[in-house]
Amino acid sequence: MLFNSISFGIFLVIVFLLYYTVPHKYRWLFLLLTSYAFYMNLHLWYGLLLFGATFLTYTLAIFLEKAQSAGQKKGYLLLGTLPLILVLVFFKTGRSILLPIGISFYFFQSMGYLIDVYRGKIKAERHFGYYALFVSFFPQLFAGPIGRADALLPQYKKERPFVYDNVTYGLKLMAWGYFKKLVIADVFAQTVNQLYDHVHSYVGFAFIVVTVMYAIEIYCDFSGYSDIAIGCAKLFGIDFMTNFKSPYFSFSIKEFWSRWHISLSTWFRDYVYIPLGGNRVPKWRHCLNLLITFLVSGFWHGSALTYLLWGALHGLLQIAETLLYPKGKERKRHFLYLPVTFILLCFTWIFFRANSIQDALWVISRLFWDASRPLNYLKTAVICLNLSYAQMFGMGLSVLALAVYDYFSLKYDVIMEISKQKFFIRWPVYVLLLVTIALFSSKGVATEFIYFQF
Repeated sequence: MLFNSISFGIFLVIVFLLYYTVPHKYRWLFLLLTSYAFYMNLHLWYGLLLFGATFLTYTLAIFLEKAQSAGQKKGYLLLGTLPLILVLVFFKTGRSILLPIGISFYFFQSMGYLIDVYRGKIKAERHFGYYALFVSFFPQLFAGPIGRADALLPQYKKERPFVYDNVTYGLKLMAWGYFKKLVIADVFAQTVNQLYDHVHSYVGFAFIVVTVMYAIEIYCDFSGYSDIAIGCAKLFGIDFMTNFKSPYFSFSIKEFWSRWHISLSTWFRDYVYIPLGGNRVPKWRHCLNLLITFLVSGFWHGSALTYLLWGALHGLLQIAETLLYPKGKERKRHFLYLPVTFILLCFTWIFFRANSIQDALWVISRLFWDASRPLNYLKTAVICLNLSYAQMFGMGLSVLALAVYDYFSLKYDVIMEISKQKFFIRWPVYVLLLVTIALFSSKGVATEFIYFQF
C-alpha cells in the first residue's frame, strides 16, 4: 500500500476516524494492529520478519539490562544486533532475492534501541505492545524517519486528545510532500530514467541536465515521503523528528549531511562513527573513521559497487574538508561554496543513479562531448531531452517553488507562517497547491518511492 495510492487514502481516513473513538488505553493496540495490517498487505511473511526483529530486540534488551557483568551485556548486545546485521547483509547481497520494503529502517530503529539500553541511555521497555508499536508504526515503517526510543515511546504512552491544529498542520505538510513526490520527483523521473537506463544512446550536456534533475528528483522523492510520514503521524498526535532541512542550501559536504536524511546520518554518527573514535583520535584515524562510516552508509543502500563508490566519494570529500579546515579553524561561508558543494553532490549522484560503474564512467566521459561547439552542445541536449517548452516551463516553476520554500524554511516554519496569514491569502495558496497536484501529477500511476528499495 503506497502513500501515493487511493487505497492508502481510504485506509488513512478509516484509521484516523476510528482512532479518536477508541479509548486511550486501547489506542496502542489499535495502531499496532493497523500497522501490521498495513505492512502485511504487501506480503504475509513481511509481518513475520517484523515481529521477529521486534521480539528479539525486546527480549534481549531486558536480559541486557539485568546482566551483571560487562561481558554478559556485550554478549546480549551481539545476540540482538548480529542476527539483524546478517539478515540485512543476506538481503542486500542476494541479487535474486526481493528486499522486504522498510527492513533497513526498522532493523536500524531496533538496533538503535538495543544499543541505547546497552549504554544506559534508556531503560528497557517492559510493555511489549508499546515497544512493538515503536518499531512498526505505519507512517515511518517503509522509509523512516528512523526514530529513537527515548523520543517516541513516551508519546505512544501519553494520552493524545484530538487537536485541530495538529491535524490541519499534518494535512498541509502531507500536501506539500505529495507535491514534491507527484509534481516534481515523478515528472523528473521520466526523463532521468530514459537517459540513465540507456546511457550509450546519449552524450553531452543532456547528461549534466538529467544529473541535476536526478539530484532534485531523489531529494523530492525522499523528503516528500518524509513530509507525508511526519504529517501523517501528526494526525495521531505523534511528533517525528525532522528528516530534511534544505540540504541543497549547504555550504559544505559536512553541512549537507547535517541536513540530508538526518535520522540516518545521526544514526551512523551515534552508532558507527563515534564508537570508532569519531574525531577524538589522531588525524589519520579520524579520516579513516569518516571513510569507514560512509562506506557502511554506501553498503546500507546496496552492495553494488556504485553505492560503495558513492559512499567512498562522500567519505573522501569529508576527509578533504577536514584536512583543509581542521577542528577549531573557522570556515568562512563564501557564496561560491554553495554552487561548488551542489556540483560536487551532483557528481556523486552520478554513481548513485547509474546502473553500473561502466555506465557511470560513460556518463562522466561524455559530459562535455562537443562542448567546444556551444550551439551544437546545447542543440544536442534539447534533442536528447525531448521536452516541450511547456514541460520545461512547468518543471522550472515547480523547482522555483521548491527553492523558495526551502530558502524560507531555513529560518521559518513555512507552513505555520502561511497558516497565520489572513483567509484571502492562505486559502488561495492551499487551493493552488491542490490544483497543481491534481493537474500536473502522473494520473493513475502510483510509483514507489526511491528509498523503498533500500
